[in-house]
Amino acid sequence: MSDFIDIIDQKQIVEHMQNALSTGKISHAYIIEGEEDAGKEFITNIFAKAIQCESKETRDGYIEACNKCHSCIQAASHSHPDIITVTHEKPATISVDDIRTQVRDDVIIKPYSSKYKIYIIPEGEKMNAAAQNALLKTLEEPPAYVIIFILTSNLSAFLQTIISRCIVLSMKPAMDESIKKYLMSSFHVVDYKAEVCASFARGNVGKALELAEDEHFENLRNNTIDLITKLSRLEIHEINEKVQSIITPKEEEQEKTKEKESKSKKDKDKKSDEGKKKTSKADLHVLDDFFDVLLYFFRDVLVYKAEEKTDHLIFSDKLSYIRDITDHCTYKGINHIIESLEVAQNRLRANVNTELTLQMLFIDIKENI
Repeated sequence: MSDFIDIIDQKQIVEHMQNALSTGKISHAYIIEGEEDAGKEFITNIFAKAIQCESKETRDGYIEACNKCHSCIQAASHSHPDIITVTHEKPATISVDDIRTQVRDDVIIKPYSSKYKIYIIPEGEKMNAAAQNALLKTLEEPPAYVIIFILTSNLSAFLQTIISRCIVLSMKPAMDESIKKYLMSSFHVVDYKAEVCASFARGNVGKALELAEDEHFENLRNNTIDLITKLSRLEIHEINEKVQSIITPKEEEQEKTKEKESKSKKDKDKKSDEGKKKTSKADLHVLDDFFDVLLYFFRDVLVYKAEEKTDHLIFSDKLSYIRDITDHCTYKGINHIIESLEVAQNRLRANVNTELTLQMLFIDIKENI
């Protein structure tokens, strides 16, 4: 069972929650804001479990749930009758009916076995205006036993009247070193891979864990770096073919990504997209990772050329490749490549043809290594 001690680099949020537990002054409503996969539900579940615990105890300087009482066991198995997670059938919308039936009309029923009745609303930004107005009525006059957690990746999606009635707790990016230690100690990820995943995650613990478990990401990283080292020996058409093979996931991998992004996506929706040449969300994620690999690799080349040390390399396991490129590159050439990467990314964001943009980029890279 996870506890406050397991929360990574969210000092302000943890301090606020600990103070609430120690004083007994728990707000009736919280908004927890942070990136997708940053750990909003993880933190909320720890707090909710501690609030409902029958025998709280102090461990390692934190007020923690005991993890032994009936309430803690129910919370850990997600079967606690007084910790309710609001669900919605429509993937993109939390409707007014969802809020009315699962929150507004339910709060009048007192807790079954606990002092509090806790409602957790994941993806709160999906509440439409009617749903928010329905929730507002509960927030204005909540029963004393009700606590509502709204989790969101977009605070601006809420009515100001909702925000003003909640305590807003914003998650901060975790430090790379903290994420690295977490991956190595809790999931036995090897040091160089933990370093790479932490760097790519940009402070998002959930994304780092996802990357560590993603075999396709590791293949993309290896194939991209391998391509760079062979550029001088390849013709343009060969480069184009290899780039396309790297950034186009296998069919089964695309399906996994699509399922994750839209859990309830219907088969008919997939069919309606067949034959379209627009880049899918899955492809966009792959392109982002592809550009990140290129950017971090040439950043490593620049660092190694300046220091000739491995201490600050992200791709320390690719030292032989880095040395090889460094021997042939000038500082001016490396900087030009990094600038070209930024230009190419901006073009893609402006919906310039992907294949043409990448072709121009790799011509630039080839000329400067």
